[in-house]
Formats: sequence, C-alpha cells, structure tokens
Amino acid sequence: MPVPPSRAPLRLPHVVCSLVLLVLLAGCGAGGLAGTGPGGATTERAPVNGVPGPPGSAASAAGAPSHEVTALPSAPDPSPLPTEIPGLGPKTRAAIPATARQAFVVTGEGPDSNRSTAVLYTLDGPAGPGWRPALGPWPAHNALNGWTGEHWEGDLRSPVGVFTLTAAGGRLDPPDKALLPYDLSPDFAVTGEGFHGEPLEGSFDYVIAIDYNRVPGTSPLDHGRPLGEERGGGIWVHVDHGGPTQGCVSVTEDRMKQLLGALDPAMEPVIVMGDAESLGR
Repeated sequence: MPVPPSRAPLRLPHVVCSLVLLVLLAGCGAGGLAGTGPGGATTERAPVNGVPGPPGSAASAAGAPSHEVTALPSAPDPSPLPTEIPGLGPKTRAAIPATARQAFVVTGEGPDSNRSTAVLYTLDGPAGPGWRPALGPWPAHNALNGWTGEHWEGDLRSPVGVFTLTAAGGRLDPPDKALLPYDLSPDFAVTGEGFHGEPLEGSFDYVIAIDYNRVPGTSPLDHGRPLGEERGGGIWVHVDHGGPTQGCVSVTEDRMKQLLGALDPAMEPVIVMGDAESLGR
C-alpha cells in the first residue's frame, strides 16, 4: 500500500532561500531589471545614473528620467541702443547728416559767453554702436559776444549750427596723418593783438575751414560767400591765442594738431557748434 503523503509544510533548503532573497534585493536597488507595466507590458527602468534606457523602454518613451530637469533656452540679450551725443536735442541731432561719422562738438557756456568746450565724437567705434568720444574734452574760445542763430558780418558772434569740415590749411606744414585737403600758404600769417591785448601771431599756423557761407572743399582762404558778404564768413577752427575770437572757434596748437590728425574726409566730418541751450533743442 502506498505511503500517504506527509502533511508537513515543505521546507526549502537554506541555499535556495538565500538565492531568492538576493534576487529580490537586486530588483529593488538596481532599478535595471525588467518588470511589467500596466496590462502586462514589459518595461525597462531608467538607470540610477540618469542615462536613458534602450529604445522602446519607459525611460526612452518619456524622453528623460523623471528626476532630470530640462533647461529652457535663455532669451537672447536685447541689442544695446545706440549712444547719442550728450547735450544735443532732437532738432540738432536731425541736422547732422546721416552719412557723417565724425562730429566735432563745440558747446558754449552760454549764449553770450566766449568760452566753450570741444569734444570730437566718432560713430560706431569698437566700443559699440552709437557716438563715442574720441578726443577731448578741451577748453576752447568762441566769438567775443557769444553765439547767434543768424550770423551777420561784424556782430562778433559765432554762428550756431551744424556745418561740414572739408578743408584745412595753415602757415606750417600739416601734421603727420592729416587727411583733409591742406592749403600750405604764407598768407595764413597774422599780426596784431586780440581783444584782451594778447598777440595774434601764430593763430593761423593751423586752421580748419568751417563750411558756413563758403564753398565746401575750397581753400580756407577762398573769399566766396554764397549767402552774401553781409552774412560774414571766414569762420575757422584755429590755434587759440588766449582770448575770444571774432567768430571762429579756437583750441591750443597741440590740440589742433591732434584734430587735424584725426579728421578723416571719408567719415564726412561735421562741426556742431553753439551755446548749450541752443544745441539742446
């Protein structure tokens, strides 16, 4: 007769139990074993180091591990606004030709003052878009009685406005690197005294013609007056003699040399001149 089966619980050997336990622990900690998702589909866990699983896995379908944050691209910095020449109002800025890339700005202390400040600006320099100071600020003189928006012969005021600079000249040889057309002539000699008794000799050793009531590009000595003789003329930038002028702008000799070496006809330079209130309009 067969021996009836034992009803005692089946006991597995200790070695088998240990192997089962190791498999379970590996499945919880490594996250790399296959399991089943909803509906019994086989899925792949993402490795703990954040590297996505193989194609078709849950990690690949999601595009990235759940703990990884994808940074949004930052918006590009807005382009800086071009810098304007300080102290100039919209009317004065509009008078500067669009093709001009150099502006010698002479700002008077007041409408009746003969003292001013001069700065050379260049457009779109290496520091960025807009106008940037290149030379100055320098102290300067203008006409004895200050400034006027309607210059007349003998009023002893400098004309307010924006004028081109197209020619230079003087009694001395042009400085190195001078690019403006230069008229070297002994006729630039001058004698006598200024309004304060200062000697005028040497004032016209270097001059730059301001294209007020003159034919641009001609010698500063040219006497053509398109607006008529009564509207004055012969308005220059010249060497300072230590006092006010009859209508010109003056800076020291060393600064005249710097200015002549910097002005470039290819940059179509202009002079912007007047009292601060007028230029601010």
